Amino acid sequence: MRVVVIGAGASGLVCAISLARRGIEVSVVERLNSNGKKILVTGNGRCNYWNEDFNSNHFFSNNMNFINDVNTLENRKMVLDFFESVGIVPNIKNGYYYPMSMQASSVRDTLLNEAKKLKIKFINDFNVKDIKRINEKFFIISDNGEIVSDKVIIACGSYSYYKDKTTIYDICQKLGHKILPVLPSLVQLVGSDSFYKEWDGVRSNVKVKLLINNLFIKEEIGEVMLTNYGVSGICIFNLSGYVNRALHNKKDVKVLIDFLPTIDNLYEFLEERSKIVDYKLYEFLLSLLNNKLVDVILKRCDLDKEAYWNNLNLIEKNNLVKRIKEFEVNIISSKSFDNSQVCTGGVDTLEIDSSTMESKICNNLYIIGETLDVDGECGGYNLGFAWLTGLIAGRSVKDD
Repeated sequence: MRVVVIGAGASGLVCAISLARRGIEVSVVERLNSNGKKILVTGNGRCNYWNEDFNSNHFFSNNMNFINDVNTLENRKMVLDFFESVGIVPNIKNGYYYPMSMQASSVRDTLLNEAKKLKIKFINDFNVKDIKRINEKFFIISDNGEIVSDKVIIACGSYSYYKDKTTIYDICQKLGHKILPVLPSLVQLVGSDSFYKEWDGVRSNVKVKLLINNLFIKEEIGEVMLTNYGVSGICIFNLSGYVNRALHNKKDVKVLIDFLPTIDNLYEFLEERSKIVDYKLYEFLLSLLNNKLVDVILKRCDLDKEAYWNNLNLIEKNNLVKRIKEFEVNIISSKSFDNSQVCTGGVDTLEIDSSTMESKICNNLYIIGETLDVDGECGGYNLGFAWLTGLIAGRSVKDD
């Protein structure tokens, strides 16, 4: 075979379509019995496939120059032109791109229909176990057969989402590539405190700060979900890659939650409020915070819910304000790869040509999408990176 794409996910599909449009013979091998499966779960089943604010600061990599080189105005236009060419009409909400149907299946099915029209060959239930390079040919080996090709494009994704873990990192390493630690990202965080069952199920609009070894790293604003193991929600997901990299390096990790981010000077606010309503502490806070959260905060402050704000001393008042504005959660781990939307880490991008996605280590080997050491925030960034790298490879593979 001329060119084989390994993986029928987001990056693999657009890459194969781009190659076929150029008249290059391309086949796609996929370990599952269906194609584009992970696309169906993106954006809560609505497929948030792009973002107007496609700035590189929404990504992380150990080589940020690679992201900047890939994420150019010309390449971003290439992605939007591609989706227009296959007939996807965007529904843009606050800068988030969805298909007009608001169904992820529309994106998946459109890509598969285009592949069918181009007569791209798919080989399913082909779980790649090894790739050997012999005399300028690639031997792609699975349990149920072997394929020989001139060029290989690895688009296998990562450890996230699927129960059966890919062996692609081991394969890339055997082909000469360095693999940076692969860890869950866009995932829930697990804490060490004992009170989580008491706040389980609470949702709150907050500001979250991440501290690593007591140094401020990043902050996020959005909805947090308080769980019986720790914390979840988009603002937590966007911090999770930083958290897992820090924990991997044995660093101390905390998140500080501001449960009333719209009130700057909470002490003064509560002082003024106490002049208007003379309630016991529990009722005093009840209109500001979820009742479960009020219980947890008062217990953590060792305050009687029957007490009154005006009867607290200065230390008690400041402690209560601090618990509301900087509630400390000690993080010890995250949920597993099976719960993560993407991974952080992967193939070192210093070894990849950003203009073509070709390996600098192994000629005619291309690596795209989530297998690379690049991960983005929630909001269409990871799918966007998959489209970008898939199309760059698709336009770059030489027809020789």
